[in-house]
Amino acid sequence: MNIPADRLTLEQINSMAKTDFVEHLGGIFEHSPWVAEGVYSRRPFDSVQELHAAMMETARHAEPGQVLALLRAHPDLATRLAVSPLSAAEQRGAGLDRLTPEEFVQLTGLNAAYTAKFRFPFIFAVRGKTKEEILSAIGERVGRSLEEEQKQALLEIGAITRFRLEDLLGAE
Repeated sequence: MNIPADRLTLEQINSMAKTDFVEHLGGIFEHSPWVAEGVYSRRPFDSVQELHAAMMETARHAEPGQVLALLRAHPDLATRLAVSPLSAAEQRGAGLDRLTPEEFVQLTGLNAAYTAKFRFPFIFAVRGKTKEEILSAIGERVGRSLEEEQKQALLEIGAITRFRLEDLLGAE
């Protein structure tokens, strides 16, 4: 099997020193390298799915303040501010860089209402979604309870990070 130049193998990941492991996997969870640090000692991983499950378990079982920091590390969707390269590419793929002025105002308003209510940004796995689906989702989710949204946000982070790991390592 030929591995693309920007892809790593699970064997390479399993054999890395901790600093290299965290350097390569630290950005999978938005600005939260502590997740990669937390799973390093659990190597070797037999599959990308096992690695992802370990990372999600680490994120879910962190101290509440650390989980909140993870949620808050995500950018607002369609923000005009700087975002991580991974987030920017994901948002471009969903058409969020091509919002009409009206759609941008709508999304900005919904983002503000969501963040004011929940104290973390709206998190949505945008890959494969349209801007219309994203607008619909945030419109629905802003009416939920904090507990529902924290659970949903972690589910969305799970989808986002699974995509990112599969991009980096393939779907072994």
